Amino acid sequence: MIDIQVQKKLDSPSGNMVLDVGFTIEEGQMVALFGESGAGKTSLLRILSGLLQPDKGRISVHERIWFQSQPKVINLKPQERNVGFVFQDYALFPHMTVLENLQFAAGTRKNVNLQHLLELNELGDLKHKKPKNLSGGQQQRVALARALAQQPNILLLDEPLSALDDNIRRKLQRHLLEAHKEYKLTTILVSHNIEEIIKLSDWVIELHHGKTVEQGHPHQLFASKEISEDFKVTAEVLSIESSGNSFVAQLLVQNHVLKMSFSQKQGKSIQKGDRIVLASNDFKPNVYKE
Repeated sequence: MIDIQVQKKLDSPSGNMVLDVGFTIEEGQMVALFGESGAGKTSLLRILSGLLQPDKGRISVHERIWFQSQPKVINLKPQERNVGFVFQDYALFPHMTVLENLQFAAGTRKNVNLQHLLELNELGDLKHKKPKNLSGGQQQRVALARALAQQPNILLLDEPLSALDDNIRRKLQRHLLEAHKEYKLTTILVSHNIEEIIKLSDWVIELHHGKTVEQGHPHQLFASKEISEDFKVTAEVLSIESSGNSFVAQLLVQNHVLKMSFSQKQGKSIQKGDRIVLASNDFKPNVYKE
């Protein structure tokens, strides 16, 4: 289990603020940090990695103290924490090939199966190429594989997919989820993309101006009780189940999670992952696939 209780004075786009958060993360969870720019999300990742020291507080990971401000100051160096960090800008070594980037990250670790990491991230045919010869999506897969080669205690993801187009982003979301499950990682993801958070995370912690304002299951946290009676929008089906004489589905509509009932006929034609159009006509909703 990861226990975090920290305070840190920060400069934000809206002025000075104090990052003051406290929460626990269970081993094996993927937790998303959500909130507006400048809320303290990236600073919190930097604190966890050891790149930024809190003013006060305590961080313990699997009962080992990584940081404490009192009674005796303890502050483990980044290399002692063994954290995998994937950034938006990849941060690969440009003079090294894909395989050499992974070998460098693995270091002297004997039980790292680099060939499996290459295959898991579909990099086998690219292992002798250098980053300049790779697409953005390919470089981000290398960055993920390199982080996994470190056999990290925690995997930190700082908006790793935000610069990629939708199709590549969805593909890499699958890679992230597969790696998280296969390696039984504890992962902390910073993202502004609600669709991404719902697909990947088990738990969401929302930050506002350095404080935790809400946390919970992504479907619950992003659920909306209000919907316009005059609209036509595209929705993604997150789940759908039979309920008596109807079907009940959870839908992602823009940045909201909605629960809606469908007739037997409509429900049988809809599956999880479908993208459907919701339309209102004289206050009677019509539903059809894109």
